[in-house]
Amino acid sequence: MLWVSGVFFIIIVLVFVMVFYMWRTAKQDRLIIQDLYFNDFPEGFGDMRIFFISDLHRRILSDHLIEGARGKVDLVIIGGDIRESGVPIERVENNLLKLKELGPLYFVWGNNDYEGDFHELDATLLKHGVKILDNTAVSFESQKGREIALLGIDDITEERDRLDLALSDCGNEPFRILVSHNPSVKKQLTSEHRISLVLSGHTHGGQIRIFGYGPYQIGGIKKEGDCLYMTSNGYGTSAVPLRLEARPETHLFTLKRGKRTEIGEAVEKVY
Repeated sequence: MLWVSGVFFIIIVLVFVMVFYMWRTAKQDRLIIQDLYFNDFPEGFGDMRIFFISDLHRRILSDHLIEGARGKVDLVIIGGDIRESGVPIERVENNLLKLKELGPLYFVWGNNDYEGDFHELDATLLKHGVKILDNTAVSFESQKGREIALLGIDDITEERDRLDLALSDCGNEPFRILVSHNPSVKKQLTSEHRISLVLSGHTHGGQIRIFGYGPYQIGGIKKEGDCLYMTSNGYGTSAVPLRLEARPETHLFTLKRGKRTEIGEAVEKVY
């Protein structure tokens, strides 16, 4: 009957429109700019500006996004999954070259990074001067000495993580930042570890959420005690190149000294 055909046609059109909207959402270039205040941030260190990006997967970094962050970054942290199976190493190199325009690169492994020849990825990272934080730590010094430690652990899903080794690689720095691709590292942390900021990705914010519900929580920052836990929605997608109610994001954090640990207002820029 004609009305049945009409209803079927409308449904097809609505599905097409929805899929197109989800595809367009997944292609967005968003930079979330935010100040983070810590009562234990070294007083004589000044501000620290971190560009954080995770879960690139198959995406190619936008030149507009890089230009928007240029000159505003002290270091770049890649929170894992810079590629997945089927992504050519040339695409990884192109993304690394763009990120190097912002500042020195630091990287932690994600689960999808181990798909394919991960030895090739490891060699590519080293070729471009990327510091791989695989259960290790690096220190940043001021005139007073070593004051900030940046720790990174290998992927938890692949059971390659050794938080104990990363902690043992630290000195006695008063301020510690931990990078873990998987935010479930939170279960391993105690107050004795003296971690002030945790940066993670992996979840994609659920990627496709229906009426606010998804397989994972939406990305964001939560405060527990004197530690801030940040989980990013990530930049790329997994399985399907679609997003709904979990827009892609990159981050520009400025770490500052404050009277208490608190989260500044976020400013969003879309390129």
